[in-house]
Amino acid sequence: MTDRRLKDCPSSPNCVSSQTDSSNHYISPISYNGSSQHALSTLVNILKKMKRTKIVEEEGDYILAECKSKLFRFTDDVEFLFDKEQKVIEVRSASRMGYSDMGVNRKRIEKIRQQFINDL
Repeated sequence: MTDRRLKDCPSSPNCVSSQTDSSNHYISPISYNGSSQHALSTLVNILKKMKRTKIVEEEGDYILAECKSKLFRFTDDVEFLFDKEQKVIEVRSASRMGYSDMGVNRKRIEKIRQQFINDL
């Protein structure tokens, strides 16, 4: 992360981000109401309950998690950046290896979004 921006997605289709201009990679940020601290703790709790997921960095309003695939144990990086003024969580989920992810990164963020809405 640099200058309040998550890393750009590569040209390959195995990445989604709420901070991209690419329509193929774009995914909406996660919106929330209430306090940013409550939203952050809700997200952390969701990530801690996810199988094969480990939070590797949690600093201020930034979270980096690693998710491992079930079959081959490939690692995906999942990032969250809180924009407290806009009350949104910018997101990025990207495979470290390969070209296609069969939609796994998009599905992961949408699953996290749904759980976040349910838990908030």
